[in-house]
Amino acid sequence: MPTGHRSARRRRRQGGRVARIAVPVAIPLALAVVVGVIVAAVNNSGTNVNSAANANCISQAAYQVPAAQGPSTQTPTATTAGATAPATAAASTQAPATVATGSTASAAAGTGTTAPTTAATGNTASATAAASTQAPATAATSTTASATATATSTQTPTAAATTSSASAAPCPSTSATAPAVNPEAGHPDLAMTNPVDPTGAAISLTQTAAEAATSLNCTLIVPSNPLSAKGLARPWQLGDGCAMSNPNEEAFVEATILAPNGKLQVYDPLVVTQGTTPAVAPKAPKISGGSQVIINVGFNGNNLVLEGHAAQGNCIDAFGNSIIAQTSACNAAAFFGDANAQIAGGRLRVPALGTATDGKVCETTESFSVIDQDQSDNVISAYLMNGNGQTAQNTTANQNAMGGNGTVITNGSDDALLGHFIDKALGCTPFMAPDSTSANGSDGSLALNALSARHDQQTTKALLPVNDPQLLVAGQFSIGKTNAYRVETDQPLLSRNTNKNQNAAAYCQSLVNIAPAKLQLDSPMEVGITSPVPATGNNLATFLGARLSASFTNMNCGNFGLTNPVTVTTDGNGVATAVTYTTTQQTANANAAGGNANGTGSTATATGTASATGTATASASATASATHSTGGNGNGGYGHGWGYDRDVPRHRHGHRENGSGM
Repeated sequence: MPTGHRSARRRRRQGGRVARIAVPVAIPLALAVVVGVIVAAVNNSGTNVNSAANANCISQAAYQVPAAQGPSTQTPTATTAGATAPATAAASTQAPATVATGSTASAAAGTGTTAPTTAATGNTASATAAASTQAPATAATSTTASATATATSTQTPTAAATTSSASAAPCPSTSATAPAVNPEAGHPDLAMTNPVDPTGAAISLTQTAAEAATSLNCTLIVPSNPLSAKGLARPWQLGDGCAMSNPNEEAFVEATILAPNGKLQVYDPLVVTQGTTPAVAPKAPKISGGSQVIINVGFNGNNLVLEGHAAQGNCIDAFGNSIIAQTSACNAAAFFGDANAQIAGGRLRVPALGTATDGKVCETTESFSVIDQDQSDNVISAYLMNGNGQTAQNTTANQNAMGGNGTVITNGSDDALLGHFIDKALGCTPFMAPDSTSANGSDGSLALNALSARHDQQTTKALLPVNDPQLLVAGQFSIGKTNAYRVETDQPLLSRNTNKNQNAAAYCQSLVNIAPAKLQLDSPMEVGITSPVPATGNNLATFLGARLSASFTNMNCGNFGLTNPVTVTTDGNGVATAVTYTTTQQTANANAAGGNANGTGSTATATGTASATGTATASASATASATHSTGGNGNGGYGHGWGYDRDVPRHRHGHRENGSGM
């Protein structure tokens, strides 16, 4: 969300972690989620990339996506192909351009090349990794460069901050030693007592409050029978030294409930700090017999480990013991199986996306113009908090019971970014359901957005790629972990023999070829909308541009011979005040050694540019603005007026959702 956020062998197997999916005979639903193995049809896109000869590399900085990797014998597949299990997915979601193969891309990045900066998130991996041949840049690189600039000035780009800087060279082909950790050894599970983060670093479960404030890793204790009406009303407890009063440690829970007759409702179970009581006791929802419940969890810190009765809810927070960072879910496979069956049977209706004021179809959380480095994560839930750090569900009645002094706290979320900001700017209506725990009486949810994307989106779909920083295992691409989260978001699964480099390269290619033009088109409508993170961009348009630039960097898209399509102008505080897009189509090369090539040996240049500024109109410009990515720090919660407006500590480790890397 909106951020960037911080092995011993498995000792147990939990059968049936992913629940059965009931499918009517009339539907070609091909999902089979079996403990220990995730199998799906091969994604068949027209894209073709030769697999790279590089060995698997552990990221040199926390959550920074590794260089191109994978055995050369893997069968190529595409990242955006749609028709795999479950079979109700759109049949064609291929990337529109072909990914280049061979050695046409420049290999200019040498041993002295600076690794891609993680500065754009403002709080992702810092440059503390040891034994590195390239020193990763830090957030200070671009923000320091902008510190002496005025609000309207542009700066000379630094090596780490320019959108045209060379990407980090991948691991040399001579270092083909076997990785210490097999990224495919595991299955969707609960990490329990031996969790590690996506870099492979151990997560302590015995922290003091001071240690938790530094690591931003927490535990969340799941109440008994969490899928039942009574269980949903029992508070979840934030632990391991963490507190809901710390905005960087807040956790949020969101349930979507589907009745057998197709009726939907959303309910936000409460999270309290361990050892405290709710400011106002939750009231249980009414649930019809035979209903399916999915629970999604969001987090404003780095890594969140489920404890307590998580197994009773069919919960998953990891692949093997590698935590899916901020996001976990309970009973996802069963819920989506039932939902898709009801949609096919006509009992559940997903509303049409509608047409935006830009003349295009309204977007989803799987639109390339909406996604970021770790798409489809975190939730829309909001809570009230009193001055003692006690929480309550965000209802008008609870606010009155708290004397009108409850502060709204929220989760930095891709789903909320769409529903509360982008849809508002473009005149679209999100998929919502009645919500007794919302001040508005209804709201969206991660699960509803996933169903909307699956059944309504006709444009190229952004499906979770292996270079999503949350989905790495010991810093390496992992098909298994990617599929674990695809199950949680109702996306078709990758084949076990998917070429990982091609998957990452094709995703990056679609990102740079689709998002810039759409964001450029929409900027006149978005400059008048309040920024989700004022510390990142001074309006919605500049925020989205800075976020796209950061995502390109944090996913190491430059390793595939692509050029960052965004130039960002910042003020002296590192806040984006204008963004300019290049819209020339680029071709990814999975064999590229880094550099500026676009697959044909030339640097991508704009055939036209447009800048989003702090005014209510977008201005055309024939020249580039400052050629660097913004620093950007923001919060993990919406805070005031549904805005991501809390500061995040700079230079901290991990991958936390913020304004730039939401």
